[in-house]
Amino acid sequence: MKTLENHIILFDAECPMCKAYTKALVKTGMLDNNGRSSYQSELNTFCPIIDKQRAVNEIALVNLKNGEVTYGIKSLFKVISNACPVFKPLFLFKPFIWLMGKIYAFIAYNRRVIIPAAETGNSFAYQPTFKIHYRVAYLLFTWFCTGYILTAYAHLLTGMLPLGGHLREYFICGGQIIFQGLVISTFAKDKFWNYLGNMMTISFAGSLLLLLPLAFSHLLGIPSGYFAVYFMGVAGLMFLEHIRRTKLLELGWVLTVTWVFYRVVLLLLILMFN
Repeated sequence: MKTLENHIILFDAECPMCKAYTKALVKTGMLDNNGRSSYQSELNTFCPIIDKQRAVNEIALVNLKNGEVTYGIKSLFKVISNACPVFKPLFLFKPFIWLMGKIYAFIAYNRRVIIPAAETGNSFAYQPTFKIHYRVAYLLFTWFCTGYILTAYAHLLTGMLPLGGHLREYFICGGQIIFQGLVISTFAKDKFWNYLGNMMTISFAGSLLLLLPLAFSHLLGIPSGYFAVYFMGVAGLMFLEHIRRTKLLELGWVLTVTWVFYRVVLLLLILMFN
């Protein structure tokens, strides 16, 4: 694998995901050992050749020989195509560039809610720009995926829980977004979008954990009680993650209490009226 020499990629040191994948680029030999550094420590070094705010929003790749800077998905394309030239024609195909650029932006502008950093760690002078349409898109995406998976999983619990309509899980998940949004609006409006993004990451991650039993349910013939126990285990992990994330956001216990309250009340209503 060919190494892209005399280049340095600037990543977000407050983003665990950014640290992980840039480290992987170095470990696989796509970049040399000095080919990555955090923009928190190096951003001023490259002034004025670098657009500082853009480098914070989209990962920047700096050519140390001629000062050329690329941003976002084009930075990753440059590293990958150098290591694997077979991908070069694909990375020059404009519709593919556009599509991957949108996917990259979708992740980049939501990275702090996908894998959060401590609220007290956001001390650097430049912070990622908040773009509401990407956050709304993230909430809609995670809501749809979570609702879809939970609807499928509900069929494995028919012996334990009444089977609802096709839209029940979508309404429950969407209702929690609205309910928790109303709660946080009463005391921490400034963290409204960050909290909802974190909450839906928890819901989405929990639903992904349900895919494994879903995949093998038709092959193993497992009684519904075991699926219910697994579901409760996933719910417990989600509860612990909710506590962890609200602590990182310095939001206290109110939102965790209301998060559990909403779920318990909905469960009781389902049992009572079915």
